[in-house]
Amino acid sequence: MICVLSGGTGGAKFVDGLRQVMPAEEITLVVNTGDDLLWWGLYVSPDIDSITYVLSGMLSRERGWGVKGDTFLCLQAMGQLGEPTWFHTGDRDLAMHLLRSRLLAEGKTLSEATAVISQKLGVKARVLPMSNSRVETRVDTPIGELSFEEYFVQRWYQDPVKSVRFAGASDAEPAPGVIDAITNADAVLIAPSNPVTSIGPILAVPGIHDALLHARGKIAAVSPIVGNAPVAGPAGILMEAHGLPSSIAGVAQAYEDFLDILICDTRDSRAAEALRQTGLRVQCTQTIMRSAEDKAALARETLSFVTASLLREEPASDTSFRRLDRQP
Repeated sequence: MICVLSGGTGGAKFVDGLRQVMPAEEITLVVNTGDDLLWWGLYVSPDIDSITYVLSGMLSRERGWGVKGDTFLCLQAMGQLGEPTWFHTGDRDLAMHLLRSRLLAEGKTLSEATAVISQKLGVKARVLPMSNSRVETRVDTPIGELSFEEYFVQRWYQDPVKSVRFAGASDAEPAPGVIDAITNADAVLIAPSNPVTSIGPILAVPGIHDALLHARGKIAAVSPIVGNAPVAGPAGILMEAHGLPSSIAGVAQAYEDFLDILICDTRDSRAAEALRQTGLRVQCTQTIMRSAEDKAALARETLSFVTASLLREEPASDTSFRRLDRQP
């Protein structure tokens, strides 16, 4: 049984690879909800939507978000009525938001609504929001504090970033099943997602970081950084605003309390060797996912690295990158 922490387009691509190389029934996903927003009065959960779409075969591979073959007639009509249209919701995508909003209005939690939608779409993997409580990623910029979607989609992440916070996180609780999925998984995989705004909100929910410290399986993270730049999006900018270097060393630092294995691109082999000197186990492979074959290959390699680590245990050195208190 594998538990995956995921968010963003990198997370969806990685999960697309996993579903090709292992049974979906053996995958539990803990998904970022810090990007969630109300749009035209409807509850939208972008990362959960991307994961359910990719697992049901509905995801638009050209865009990396939304439904393949979607139309945007409602978006056009709303624009003609003078409503905002910067968040590009397609017509079939809109059906998802309508259903989720109705389920929530009927008193279901986000976990329950997600389970209903997953069942209707034929998703076999277990998809869990990180929390049923509202946690919102807020980005502080010179023009004021923005929601993540305002910063990322509306303003194309052009504003300098002062800091990032996760509003509501301190009062949130992990959604049912999240802690058990992490602590009892054979392996926990952190997708090549933005460490600050995709994985950061998950780690900010009280109890999840502690669960990772006490997980019985190995914890492996795939770096979304190649060289000193993110594969896509503002990960580098946000990492630097969060006090982390935009490099694989910064990714390792973001997860240093619980990380067992870091997987990076072959182009970072020199930086990987420097990290190995700290005691961290680092593996290099091709991490750019342009095709279905690339996604499957990275997923297969990641699982192989975790399996090899279990078969070839090495004594932990005295370093912050090793969870020295972990029990075998």
